[in-house]
Amino acid sequence: MALVLHSGLPNKNAFKALIAAEYSCVKVDVVKDFQMGVTNKSSEFLKMNPIGKVPVLETPDGPIFESNAIARYITRLTADNPLFGSSPIEYAHIEQWIDFASLEIDVHIGRWLYPRLGYGLYLPPAEEAAIASLKRSLEALSTHLASNTYLVGHRVTLADIIMTCNLYYGFSRIMTKSFTSEFPHVERYVWTMVNQPIFKKVIGDVKQADSIPAVAKKPVQPAKPKAKEEPKEVKKEAPKPKEEATTPPTQAQEEEAPKPKAKNPLDLLPPSKMILDEWKRLYSNTKTNFREVAIKGFWDMYDPEGYSLWFCDYKYNEENTVSFVTMNKVSGFLQRMDLARKYAFGKMLVIGAEPPFKVKGLWLFRGQEIPQFVLDECYDMELYEWRKVDLGDEAQKERVSQMIEDAEPFEGEPLLDAKCFK
Repeated sequence: MALVLHSGLPNKNAFKALIAAEYSCVKVDVVKDFQMGVTNKSSEFLKMNPIGKVPVLETPDGPIFESNAIARYITRLTADNPLFGSSPIEYAHIEQWIDFASLEIDVHIGRWLYPRLGYGLYLPPAEEAAIASLKRSLEALSTHLASNTYLVGHRVTLADIIMTCNLYYGFSRIMTKSFTSEFPHVERYVWTMVNQPIFKKVIGDVKQADSIPAVAKKPVQPAKPKAKEEPKEVKKEAPKPKEEATTPPTQAQEEEAPKPKAKNPLDLLPPSKMILDEWKRLYSNTKTNFREVAIKGFWDMYDPEGYSLWFCDYKYNEENTVSFVTMNKVSGFLQRMDLARKYAFGKMLVIGAEPPFKVKGLWLFRGQEIPQFVLDECYDMELYEWRKVDLGDEAQKERVSQMIEDAEPFEGEPLLDAKCFK
């Protein structure tokens, strides 16, 4: 029985097996007309891999799933295969880089890419964490490749096959030139590998992504099996209406009645001379002489008894290494603050000419403390250090004016972006 690979193409995990087979002079047939979502849901396929993932390799001794295991099996079919190195230490290093390619490269590419494609919930903070982790991994890989053409030794090994397939997928789907240019040795490695004759025969021409995929509007939903039709019920004749009851409603009936919506505690505060909507209109409509009109108007309107001002600083600025991700992070924060729109005004600044970028904010809240319902409902709040503005300090008061005004440079650095919550 020949080796048969069950997978649609192109598929970077199937490519691992096919490239290893070419280097090992092992014949592997690929199932024709494989339809993802159909073939892999068939009862025959699920007997080989109960969770329906591809690829699966059908062998004389039974099926194998998981792409790295398949590539290892094919490599083992050739005695003393140089893809496994020429010594125990080389073999260990090959296994080391296979694990690294899976756990430090492939995982983080997936956490960045798949939510954007709709396979999972898209959260800007999670994306930022995935990108930061991927950059750390690529930096480590780039350092190693600065003095090595291949991952182990002086020729292609199984580690190179698996690493290149994972990186090729990232390069072609989401890792644009502006992103990978920070890692020149990784770039050189990828283009060297994908242009090797055997790699090129299997993968074909590789083109780097021109842009990062936009976030899918709706998550991708798996196809649902058709439900079995239930036997139709015989309609019963509707009972005749009873005479209206004259007895009082039961306790259960009383509990089902709609309850009046609880008022927000901020609505119960004493009236303030500052009308927040009037300030927001002044801010939005002032196009010239901003300092003389809007800033002066703010301080004329401001009520220190009815409102309080707060500075906030992002706690993890060292992770802000990608400009658009940092700006998306701030946008997501402002979206999740929508519940406070009636009671707050905010300015968020992204500062710096180069990474890591700093995120700083100014917030005006009704009352003397940050509203508890905001702290409870918006998880982003805990990602920032908060301190109340001391209006007795003229330097802090001037800082408030500069943040409202989007003054540049701000504290000696250029503004990358400024966003307003109003």
